[in-house]
Amino acid sequence: MSTRPELPQGYLGPQPKWSEWNLSTVSHKSPEIVADKNPLEIKLRTPKPMKVTCNLIEAANEKEYKDLVFTQTEGEVVSLLISLPAAGYFKLQVYALPAADDSKTLPNVYNYLIQNNTPPPHSVCPYPKQYAQWKEGCFLYEPLQLSNLSNLDTVNFKVRIPGAKAVALTVDSEWFHLQQNRDGIWEGVVKGLSKFKGKTPKASLNANYGGDETKYSSLLEYDL
Repeated sequence: MSTRPELPQGYLGPQPKWSEWNLSTVSHKSPEIVADKNPLEIKLRTPKPMKVTCNLIEAANEKEYKDLVFTQTEGEVVSLLISLPAAGYFKLQVYALPAADDSKTLPNVYNYLIQNNTPPPHSVCPYPKQYAQWKEGCFLYEPLQLSNLSNLDTVNFKVRIPGAKAVALTVDSEWFHLQQNRDGIWEGVVKGLSKFKGKTPKASLNANYGGDETKYSSLLEYDL
């Protein structure tokens, strides 16, 4: 069992901007977490829209795993999904900025220390890459992960994208359009992605926000 790392005084828990922006914890009240499941989900509350990003760091070797943390928003609650790639201690650094602020730098607002006593049961699959507009209140129900290890013959997509007028998955030059249901959620069944295995490594989830019908913004990018 790895030993608890030494951390600088004041490193754990809320940082200066946390209280200034009235941020609060929802799921885990202590900054020290013993992971009881993997993936682990941490929920935070933001009273006003915030852009949130994270960095997962293995304490023993300072290796970063940015693609093993997925951030999404539902109302005032920001959900952080964390896949822990090994047993041991991990630092999770949370960065945030009000959505209306155009600054490129997000200050560190909270730090966790996660103790994972159980190695992952299988190889850990990265989450999709998140582009800037994803941080604006989007929430992905499925698929949270997609890779060449997945069954790509039939994939269910379900996602909430505030303000979107059209949503589509693009792979190579092919478009797969999703439909909006009564609840405002975009969903659809995408078939035949298996033919792209080993040929086209990227699948992009895109949204059109009105105006020019041909202009789509990339929100998420999966590695096939």
